[in-house]
Amino acid sequence: MFAVLKTGGKQYRVQAGDVLRVERLAADAGEKIQFNDILMLGGDSPVIGAPLVAGAAVQAEVIDQIKGDKVIHFVKRRRKHSSQRTKGHRQKLTLVRVTDILASGADASGVKAAIGSGSVSGASMAAAAPAVAGEVSGTRPANLLTEARGGKADDLKKISGVGPKLEGLLHQNGVFHFDQIAAWTESEIAYMDDQLSFKGRIARDNWLEQAATLAADKE
Repeated sequence: MFAVLKTGGKQYRVQAGDVLRVERLAADAGEKIQFNDILMLGGDSPVIGAPLVAGAAVQAEVIDQIKGDKVIHFVKRRRKHSSQRTKGHRQKLTLVRVTDILASGADASGVKAAIGSGSVSGASMAAAAPAVAGEVSGTRPANLLTEARGGKADDLKKISGVGPKLEGLLHQNGVFHFDQIAAWTESEIAYMDDQLSFKGRIARDNWLEQAATLAADKE
C-alpha cells in the first residue's frame, strides 16, 4: 500500500520504510508523528480523497531536524554597479522515516499530529507544541479544523485583504469558515499573524468584523 500525503504545501507519494525531507515540523528526533492530510490511498483498492481520505493517516518517526542545501540569491541591477547583493539561505527541514499507513482509525491512534508551518491537522493542534519555543507569539486558535465542515469551505476571498494565496495559507492552517475567524481572540490573532507572515493584516483590514458579517449573511 502507498499513500499520497500533503505537508508544507507539497505532496509526497510514500510507503512504509521511505525516508522523506519535509518542511520543518514541531517534533524532536526519535518522536513518532502522524500526517493526517492524506489525499489518496493506493493498492488493491485505491481510495481518492475529496479532498482528504477520512480516517486515513501516515505515521512516521522523526530522524533529525536538518537544513537543506544552501541556495544563493544574487541581485545586480543594470547600470547600478554599487547595487548588488548576495544572500544565502538554507531551508529548515525535518527528516522522517515512514513507519505505517493507516487506512482508517487515525483519530483514535493517539499519535501526535505532524504540525509545522505548512502541515496542519486541527484535531491535534491544541495539544501540539510550537516548532521552536519562543518563536511563535500568541495562542493557537482552538477552533481550527482538519477539513471544511460538510466538505465545503466558505469563500474566504470575500474578506477584504484575502486573496488566493492567503486563502490557501488559511486552509493549510485549518481555517475554512467565516465563523472561525470571527471568534478569534487578540492572542489567537497574534498567532495567526505569525503563521500567515502578514503582521497586523488581520486587525488592519478588520477581518473579524468582516467575517462576522459574512457568517451572519450565511444563516
